[in-house]
Amino acid sequence: MKSMTSLNSYLKQVAASMLFWSICLGFFAIFRYLGIDRIPNIEVNGSISSLVLSNVIAMSVLGCVLGLVYATIDYFLDEHISKNLSLGAGLISKTIIYFIVTIGLLRLAQIIAQRKGMELNFEDGWLWWSKDERFIAILLYIMLCSFVFFLLKIALERFGKGVFVKILLGRYRTHKEEKRIFMFLDLKDSTSIAERLGHLKYSQFIQDCFHDLNRIVFKYEAEIYQYVGDEAVLTWTYAKGVMNNNCVELFFGFEQERQSRRDYYIEKYGVYPEFKAGLHGGALMVAEVGFVKKELAYHGDVINTSARIQAQCNNYNAALLISERLIEDINTEGHATSNFLGSVFLKGKKKEVKIHAVIP
Repeated sequence: MKSMTSLNSYLKQVAASMLFWSICLGFFAIFRYLGIDRIPNIEVNGSISSLVLSNVIAMSVLGCVLGLVYATIDYFLDEHISKNLSLGAGLISKTIIYFIVTIGLLRLAQIIAQRKGMELNFEDGWLWWSKDERFIAILLYIMLCSFVFFLLKIALERFGKGVFVKILLGRYRTHKEEKRIFMFLDLKDSTSIAERLGHLKYSQFIQDCFHDLNRIVFKYEAEIYQYVGDEAVLTWTYAKGVMNNNCVELFFGFEQERQSRRDYYIEKYGVYPEFKAGLHGGALMVAEVGFVKKELAYHGDVINTSARIQAQCNNYNAALLISERLIEDINTEGHATSNFLGSVFLKGKKKEVKIHAVIP
């Protein structure tokens, strides 16, 4: 499962990168050649439209190649190096690697073209790029686009897929009602684990746990709303949460992800992390809040009820509890088993809430 999740993540990253870079370099060709026939002392063989089209196609193909290479570099760095670097250090290291790789790829293209008898009018040698104004122009353009790509990636990671676009369009400038599902995911025995590991190693322990969580959230269409200490709050639109039982399957997918690294946790920390979760869904309000640190905020009983349901896990010795209102819309047949535990009074609520335990 871990290999399939990694492969899917890599392929999505490649697709997004290839699309971005093909568009960027396609526009570069348009900027460079459109209207060149109106510049004095420049002669153009053939029609300007065919010249622009051929260069847009060539640059878009180059963009696809660069997108594939850059995505592979990003994936490797994110998996093995970047999580140990600061955001600024990661950005600088990626920019330097992009710079070196771009020079290497274009140098390789130059060698291949020369062997096939094509004349590119480039300087010979490995420092040819420093003497060619055309290459310096495209290199600066690529570095600028790389910076924009990094900023977009950070924004998407910060707000989640789809949410960033909605914020740009101003959808949440005023309060909107949405039907959503919330999961409160909390580490079991967190106090005793923290005392045993100490604050430094415990922080690394939590970081590793949430790194495993991040590897699967997109697979189950989830958005991470907040991290609060050793607790993560996840949310789905109601339709995405019940589709394919995403809100339930994420919990067991997270368990499988951690199980695949059980030896790592035992060797490094001497303890294996176990989590408990509460699920509930319904209508609530969502809006942008704050000015200095703007973020989306959800207001409504759904959030409080989800948190209170999770707090009942210890009382029932259950890993995953879910409200009856939500489980009625989920098909657990063949995937999991639900056991009705009864009606309970949750803290702060006047009416009883029916809850179920879900096991794989």
